[in-house]
Amino acid sequence: MRKTERILHLKSCRGRRVRVVREHYLRERVPCFSSLCQAECVNDGKVLPGDVTHYVVPDVGVVADYLEILEFRELQGIVFTQTACQAMQHSKGRRQYNRLRNLLKDPRHDCVLFANEYQEFSYCPREKGESQEKWQTKCVYSAAVWYYNHLAGMKDVVMITEDRATISHYSSLNSGVYVISIQDYLDNFWPELQAARELYVSVSQALQEKESEGSEREYAEHLPAEVLEAGIKSGRYIQGTLKVNKHRAQNEAFITLEGSSNKNTDLSSDVLVSGAKNRNRAVHGDTVVAELLPKSDWRGKVMALTEGQTEEKSGEDNQSNPMPTGRVVGILQRNWRDYVVTFPTRDATQSQSRNSQRILVTPWDLRIPKIRISTQQAEALQDHRVVVRIDSWESTSLYPNGHSVQVLGQAGELETEIQTILIENCIHVSPFSEAQLREMPVNPPERPWTVDPTQAALRRDLRESHLVFSVDPKGCEDVDDTLSVRTLPGGAVLELGVHIADVTHFVNEGSLTDLEARARSTTYYLADRRYDMLPAVLSADLCSLLGGVDRYAMSVLWELDAHTLVVKKVWYGRTLIRSSYQLHYELAQALLNGEQADVPELAQLSPEEKDAKMAELTQALETLTHVARQLRALRDRGGALELEGVEVRAQLDEQKNITALVPRQPLEVHETVAECMIYANHWVARKIQESFPHHSLLRHHPPPRQEFFSQLVDSAKAKGFTIDTRSNKALADSLDHAVDSEDPLVNRLLRMMATHAMSQALYFSTGALSQDHYYHYGLALDRYTHFTSPIRRYADIVVHRLLTAAINLDCGVGPSKASASNEEVQEMAQHINNKNRAAQQAQKLSTELFQCLFFKEKDPQTDLHCVANGIVYAIRDNGVLVFVPQYGVKGPMYVKNREGQVVTVGKDGSCDWQSGSVQRHSDHIVTTSSAGSTTFRLFGHLTVRISVRSSRCHADSLNLEIISNKPHRNSEPQPARSQGHSHLVQEVVRLAEEASQQAQEKAARGPKLSKEEREFCQSKSPNLYSLLEEIRELALMDLGTAAA
Repeated sequence: MRKTERILHLKSCRGRRVRVVREHYLRERVPCFSSLCQAECVNDGKVLPGDVTHYVVPDVGVVADYLEILEFRELQGIVFTQTACQAMQHSKGRRQYNRLRNLLKDPRHDCVLFANEYQEFSYCPREKGESQEKWQTKCVYSAAVWYYNHLAGMKDVVMITEDRATISHYSSLNSGVYVISIQDYLDNFWPELQAARELYVSVSQALQEKESEGSEREYAEHLPAEVLEAGIKSGRYIQGTLKVNKHRAQNEAFITLEGSSNKNTDLSSDVLVSGAKNRNRAVHGDTVVAELLPKSDWRGKVMALTEGQTEEKSGEDNQSNPMPTGRVVGILQRNWRDYVVTFPTRDATQSQSRNSQRILVTPWDLRIPKIRISTQQAEALQDHRVVVRIDSWESTSLYPNGHSVQVLGQAGELETEIQTILIENCIHVSPFSEAQLREMPVNPPERPWTVDPTQAALRRDLRESHLVFSVDPKGCEDVDDTLSVRTLPGGAVLELGVHIADVTHFVNEGSLTDLEARARSTTYYLADRRYDMLPAVLSADLCSLLGGVDRYAMSVLWELDAHTLVVKKVWYGRTLIRSSYQLHYELAQALLNGEQADVPELAQLSPEEKDAKMAELTQALETLTHVARQLRALRDRGGALELEGVEVRAQLDEQKNITALVPRQPLEVHETVAECMIYANHWVARKIQESFPHHSLLRHHPPPRQEFFSQLVDSAKAKGFTIDTRSNKALADSLDHAVDSEDPLVNRLLRMMATHAMSQALYFSTGALSQDHYYHYGLALDRYTHFTSPIRRYADIVVHRLLTAAINLDCGVGPSKASASNEEVQEMAQHINNKNRAAQQAQKLSTELFQCLFFKEKDPQTDLHCVANGIVYAIRDNGVLVFVPQYGVKGPMYVKNREGQVVTVGKDGSCDWQSGSVQRHSDHIVTTSSAGSTTFRLFGHLTVRISVRSSRCHADSLNLEIISNKPHRNSEPQPARSQGHSHLVQEVVRLAEEASQQAQEKAARGPKLSKEEREFCQSKSPNLYSLLEEIRELALMDLGTAAA
């Protein structure tokens, strides 16, 4: 080790430059992370492969400006120097630096970090008067030379740079070390990687345009970081996340406050930012610092309807009530992502600029401003959806500058719209790689998978002692949970068992499959397809608890008092099971109802054996239902909520035509299964939290903010009901009593409003919160987690590993490796929460897409499907919000249009438009014209016409138009339902109906593999794509040809 000195020029908190001298130690042995190393370097972790033709060392400028290109997995053998990484951290900020760190940590990318500034023979001291840029280039080149010499010339090294002077100076200094530009590197070494070359051109053009920016200032400059930090500490400024109102994106945004960072105790709500100038170049999702305006300048939230509006979660309800209003003075963290944009038409392109290479593109997300990009393909990409990234937004530019990354396809095509939804929600589902699939066990028909005798000896064998069965959707392939229930000898004790697929046996922590599952975090369900978290060999085969085959499981067994259901004993452990029956929900419900039903597993038995087995199975189902009812009643007494959601599915006929959009209807057996899963999740949460109190992964549901209940309370009051929101128990009791005997939809709508007011349930590490914050508000449980679906949720895989460690701890067996820290578990929880939010939003958007597809080809004036019954659930300044139960659709309905006309109603109930005025009240809205006055009341029934409002740049949306103030004559009264269902029940129902539809598609399709199955290695899914393409083609056909 050799000691030297390093001179740093730093900036003080007051902005003065300070010269700092620090000790710097150089070492002879620094890991090279190459598999070709013969110097016995200690290379822990990733190593560079030896079978590549060369190693590549990017310089500081390439790492800072072209990191996207280096992220291509095809590029192998990349050596990032410490010099380049530190320069990236200082010049590009934390977000880009973290992106680089994640790239280095990801074993799927062949790249390493070389600490060149600590290696004695690659270190270059900075000469007096030498610029920082030249010194950094010298350091990177010295590292490249060191690599070549260290590996004894066995591997050529290529240094890539965009600086022509560097190429001229260093290219001929050392044989075996080449210095070339990125373009030459891609052209010569990766000629087939067209996507990388196109991205290089796009980024280069964006960088050139940035250099030619004008000097006229359009926005105020952001304050320096040290001023912002001091202002936040003193309370002068506030810190939060900018949320743009998508319905008024040009004028209205809100800053969601981050509690501990704000000293202003007078603020109890979000801060309004009105207008683009006050937003000061902040983009939706950015972490910003704002200054409050004087109270005389505070404004209220606009409550008039706008196109596409449904509802917003806010306690504000009147424009005349001013709220805290501010302006952005600085940005702490840019949270830019990939954005899907639409290229303008030829006329719009020509009108934008004399330079046709520089155009404004319109983002699909209404909350994002237009983005200026440079391209030579503007004409070819008219009306195309393209992925772009924002590079910068200078104070001299009205719009941010960016570059294109990927062309998705023609706007309006189904596959383009689906990919748009995925990218807009940061969902990336590339095919499972060959390396990942090589980690998987195999189960070919000629050599089927069998139980390992060693594993059988380590597990509790339940194959002969327990009647294990599953209740799942018809045609389900990924069976991740089974149940058992039996009366123990003596009759005083029941044994309830929940047995979950043992995914962690096949997916080792830190493996490539595990890393991919963690990156996805969940299976993504869209209206017509799904993207699995795990390869199909696990999700649909070896981890699936199919009937009649031996499978590994993680089990929880309770011994319960047969009368009181008090827990006497609970056992956790790994088991070996064989499911006797693979029931579907309709079959299980028929058996519970005493109806005649055929169980496939009993078809070959004699009548006597069949009757005995049927009686045994029915008794088990009845006992299970009895236990579930008791467990639910216990949670109800504690304040468990029964909420209501809006979920619909596309229903197909035998010819695969979309015949209807049907709201999902749960059965009682859904609740039975869900209650058993909730019980298992609760007890596993208790176990892992007691064993690992500071780093267990739990799930909590924080109580909602009281102001979010304002719409619910006011709406119920209009019908004469009182809603008490002081606790979950009080809310549940109030909702149970808020029943209109003449209209069951009233209670359903109130429960939907309560659901909308809820905060989101989140995963967290037990060391990050105090124990009084563990509570699950909706389920009324003190501790809760997810354990029962490891095939489709990564959180369950983490919990399985924690439970295994807890069991080993009880047996006196220490962990095989160090467990994750509280910080690591919390970071993982945040990642899973983000991915879950993305999955939910993508599913919602895909449902809306298919709702629009259902109505798009129908004539709203003549097709009876386009006329339906609607119910008013909110009043606004110029209209009402309407819910259409038949299709699960919500949307605005105007009573005053842009021309100033209002809706008038004739004697027969039909509606017309005339000049007039509107007066809004808390529970009704009145239109007045020369024809008289018309009143539209909260919870009133209307007849509405549904049509599609097409958009070239954004998603299509449904338009609701009133045609009568009377209920639709063909609408049937909805049967009274049990008062709502938990979110878990709705999830069970969704999976049930989705898999049932999937099974029908599979039978019709036969064994032929779909494109998605070949390309993505995903489980089989209904192929609505081909169906909708047929519909589109039929719609484009000439009518005369079609008639022939």
